[in-house]
Amino acid sequence: MSLLPIGVLLQVATNSTTTVGAPSGGRQLLVVLAELTVSLGTIVVVGTLLTRFIHGILRRAGAPQQVVSSVTELMGVMMLLAGVGVVSTISGLSSYFTALTISGIAGLAASLALQTTLSNIISGILMLHDGVLHIGDDLQYGGPGGMRGVVVRVSLRTTWLRLADGTVAVIGNSNLAAGPILNYSARARLEKKLQA
Repeated sequence: MSLLPIGVLLQVATNSTTTVGAPSGGRQLLVVLAELTVSLGTIVVVGTLLTRFIHGILRRAGAPQQVVSSVTELMGVMMLLAGVGVVSTISGLSSYFTALTISGIAGLAASLALQTTLSNIISGILMLHDGVLHIGDDLQYGGPGGMRGVVVRVSLRTTWLRLADGTVAVIGNSNLAAGPILNYSARARLEKKLQA
């Protein structure tokens, strides 16, 4: 483990006061460490609760284990990025890097590039939460003249329909959520949703 973050913390603690003294510097270091501990603890607790909430939604909706695992990995990456951001901000490490602005621009570019993928993921989670579709449902996409088949796979980004002739149609979840969708096998399940 590198001693660079500890050295930066000590430097931030001693440089943040106008008079550099041992008691004041030690107190500042304790304040920084307390802020780091509380912030990282909050990220872990909130991230864990959010992950459990989404897992509950996916399991109730009958999502495959692959989807649940993907959500877990995604939440882990988001918690890690939030932790790195908090540590670099509180410790003052971010002030040493002029590349932080460049990384912000790169993050914005990446988010724009991932917009469709994130839209598909969010649409998939919401459709599973709403109970609009489950594996095995007889579904028609695109209205009365659209594709009709059985849902054989639901992933974070796509839903797969096996059509009557045996071909498999792969539809992006955001397109599927935009509909219209006719679900011929979920009348009882969807009626309960309408009455709630």
